[in-house]
Parts: sequence; structure tokens; C-alpha cells
Amino acid sequence: MVDNKPFEKPVVVELGHVGKYREISSTREAAECLMTTWPLNRGPRHRDALDTCLKVLEGYRSTADARRALIEAAKESDVLVPDERLPDGRLH
Repeated sequence: MVDNKPFEKPVVVELGHVGKYREISSTREAAECLMTTWPLNRGPRHRDALDTCLKVLEGYRSTADARRALIEAAKESDVLVPDERLPDGRLH
């Protein structure tokens, strides 16, 4: 079984509808989200992020690379939730 490759700090995205936040805390979770629940407005950053996540899971890149790529893809798709928009700085 491949390690989840946890992020140093989770990335929060807003998927589905306004206020439906998802905290992504590992490379494996990021790859699954990019492949399954990511919005249809996908561009080159989405493809780069998925490729980077898969390379991290294979041991060729760092988790920091995957986190950065995920953030860029989230910005591109306009789903990144900045820390200041989180209620009390957390989801729960």
C-alpha cells in the first residue's frame, strides 16, 4: 500500500456549492479529489497537479510539490478557500 504522503498543512477547497468545504490533507486525497470531484473548469494547472500528485505517490517528487500544485489548480478553478474565509480558521 502506498503511503498517503500527508501535507504539512491541509488545503481547503470549495466544491459542489458555496460553503461546501473540503479539507485535503494528503497527496493521495488530493489525487483522488482531482480525479473524481474536481469541477469541470479544468485547465493546465489541474493536469499538472494530478501529474505531480501521482509522481509524489510513486516517490519521485515531494509532498510540498504536490501541495503547491494543488493550490495552483484550485486557484485556476476558483475553488481555493483562503484561510481568512474559514470559520474560526477551521472547518469543524
